Amino acid sequence: MQDEYRTVARPGVHETEVNRSRFLCALAPAATEQEAQDFIARIRREHTDASHNCFAYVIGADAAIQKASDDGEPGGTAGVPMLQMLLRRDMRYVAAVVTRYYGGVKLGAGGLIRAYGGSVGEALDTLGTLTRRRFRLATLTVDHQRAGKIQNDLHATGRAVRDVRYGEAVTIEIGLPDAEVDAFRGWLADATAGTAELELGGEAYGDA
Repeated sequence: MQDEYRTVARPGVHETEVNRSRFLCALAPAATEQEAQDFIARIRREHTDASHNCFAYVIGADAAIQKASDDGEPGGTAGVPMLQMLLRRDMRYVAAVVTRYYGGVKLGAGGLIRAYGGSVGEALDTLGTLTRRRFRLATLTVDHQRAGKIQNDLHATGRAVRDVRYGEAVTIEIGLPDAEVDAFRGWLADATAGTAELELGGEAYGDA
């Protein structure tokens, strides 16, 4: 698994104009290829009168799924530069649609490549990006008497508490970078006089 990847901070649209053609770049996070395709379909429905609705998306922390479409623009002048911009910025789990309203001036192949790729780059700059880092899920079980202090200590040290369940004991789920597991285990033993249990689970990604 990749140690980290970047994705778009929020859905949104950024508009640029090149030689009287309007380029509207819509970006959105997409957890799956189906989500990416649904987003593209929605943008196309919103802009049925546009000259072109070109798209690119990257799914998977390792960029396993990559798709791009020129939607009628000359081959390789729209979808590919859009995809290359996403990959150059280490973007994952993201879909981009650039809608073009033709302004009457032909841009040529080089101009189209710059316009479509640049539109995605500017949209990323405007909407912002998030870094997500790989961590290991960890479940700690502690008695009710110590649970409140442990939760406060976790928050104070910036640990993201993902879930808390109350039963005979209190079960707290957090995420830990692999490199910090041993140190955390030692801290937990000290903080609970060795009474807490720590169980490691699978891996996931979270906000850095």
